[in-house]
Amino acid sequence: MENIFESSFAESIALKQKVLGTEKLKSTVLAVANEIVSAYKKGNKTRFCGNGGSAADAQHISAELSGKFYFDRPPLDSEALHVNGSFVTAVANDYSFDVVYERMIQAQGEEGDVFVGISTSGNSENVLMAMKKAREIGMKTVAFTGEGGGKMRDYADFLIAVPSGDTPRIQEVHILIGHVICQIVEKELFDPSNS
Repeated sequence: MENIFESSFAESIALKQKVLGTEKLKSTVLAVANEIVSAYKKGNKTRFCGNGGSAADAQHISAELSGKFYFDRPPLDSEALHVNGSFVTAVANDYSFDVVYERMIQAQGEEGDVFVGISTSGNSENVLMAMKKAREIGMKTVAFTGEGGGKMRDYADFLIAVPSGDTPRIQEVHILIGHVICQIVEKELFDPSNS
């Protein structure tokens, strides 16, 4: 058990250091934060989705934007697409689980919004279909994935591909990157020292 504890922390630290040293990944994360800031300044919104742990990450990051991160400030229009359980189960039952996020994007998405799809493999069919629909609408698309980006890389305006194939370690970096983006967005939009 002690070995699992130590190796998990060591692997997590090593991956985070690798990400920290990857200039392209850093510049993409900063570009995503700027895109979200720009969208909010124009009156647009953000939408997130994923499955399992990635759904939890989608909801977590979205809540940091719609609630607050560090500043006491007005809420931002941000939501994770799975939070309406009745909608998800009705669409999954009547159509297919593959289209649940696509249909919600069709209902809520507008040109200029930002859509963030989270999938460690980059191949989750329902996230991929939502990303395609978001692009058709004119939303800016962001993919949080693991190494390589999977199929989502072809539909992402911004690819944040964590350089690992280990799902738990990828998810740990996804939430850290999500927090970084939220902090930048909040600071740019609400920090009084920016005026």
